[in-house]
Amino acid sequence: MENQMLTQGALTGIKVLDLSRLLPGPFCSMILADHGADVIAIEDGTKHGEEVFFNGVNRNKRHMSLNLKTTKGRQIFFELAKKADVILEGFRPGVVKRLGVDYETVKAINPGIIYCAITGFGQTGPMKDRVGHDVNFLSESGILDLMGDPDQPPSIPGVLIADIAGGAMNGAIGILLALMARNTTGHGQYIDISMTDGLAGFMIVPHFFSQLSGQAQQRSRTTLSHRYACYNTYETSDKRYLALGAVEAVFWQKLCILLGAPEYIPLQYDENQRTDVISWLKDVFLRHTAAHWQKVLEKADVCCSIVKTLDQAMAGKLFREREMVVELAGSNDNLVTTFGVPVKLSHTPGKVRTPPEGFGKSTTDILSDLGYSLEEIRGFKLDKII
Repeated sequence: MENQMLTQGALTGIKVLDLSRLLPGPFCSMILADHGADVIAIEDGTKHGEEVFFNGVNRNKRHMSLNLKTTKGRQIFFELAKKADVILEGFRPGVVKRLGVDYETVKAINPGIIYCAITGFGQTGPMKDRVGHDVNFLSESGILDLMGDPDQPPSIPGVLIADIAGGAMNGAIGILLALMARNTTGHGQYIDISMTDGLAGFMIVPHFFSQLSGQAQQRSRTTLSHRYACYNTYETSDKRYLALGAVEAVFWQKLCILLGAPEYIPLQYDENQRTDVISWLKDVFLRHTAAHWQKVLEKADVCCSIVKTLDQAMAGKLFREREMVVELAGSNDNLVTTFGVPVKLSHTPGKVRTPPEGFGKSTTDILSDLGYSLEEIRGFKLDKII
């Protein structure tokens, strides 16, 4: 039967088969699904939901179970692949080849296919076969070395930067670029996304300052990481924290005048007195609450914000009014709070339409769309094909 869950979006009409697991691939296909693509997440029929971790990225998709290690499972996959625009996978290099569902095999039956592979270190190079997780990709790129206190071991961030920004987002960009290229050339192509490659560009600013100063950037002592008072964090009287971003001279000047200390204006980037300036601001900000300082500094047009917890951010007006925190009906009609769509398109907006489905929930419907009878589908279950 025809899929009824799609509304008009920028990617309406695009069909995606997502073979990936965990976070990078599913987050990538969620971006596509949010903007109207018909995404079928193909889950391992032998695992029965064991690899479903980050359920929030499974929204707006259909989910089917399929055992690609069986001949019939691969046959069903190829039937889907013939009508697909995009295939996404996140296995280690060589796995899809062993399964018999690699790019060259699919290309033979669907020359226009766009096949995207997201891995930690890419399909080529000396580390392509290495295992890794977010912390490993951060360390290889040089980013982790810049995180944390200067005289302590590097601090692992509480968000998965490599998985999302290095892998998922670059995967989505690559797929969109390939779709555009196919419109003009008529050809599909293979996309090799390395999460570690994706992080390399994050180092552009530290690299710039290293070249400018002739010195390597050090943890929590870089130009934009605690080295100077104008770009730093400060505790307030109510044990909260402020993030100050007065990088430009105009903002720093406003701050110094507001605090009655114009003598500090020329010392914004003074290497010899930078610790003294930081100590001065530490003492000043401890005199009042975070809310007081935010009100005063916002009125003075100085870049400053309160450091919020996740709960505080989600409850705030910004995300609510920007529809970055939305509620939709989940199982048993319970309201589920989730994140919205960050790319705001005026004519073809993305939308959170459906909550995450259960493991393989749409398997029967998808197989019925392919023409299989209920009796055949029951046989697939008995044979552990689905």
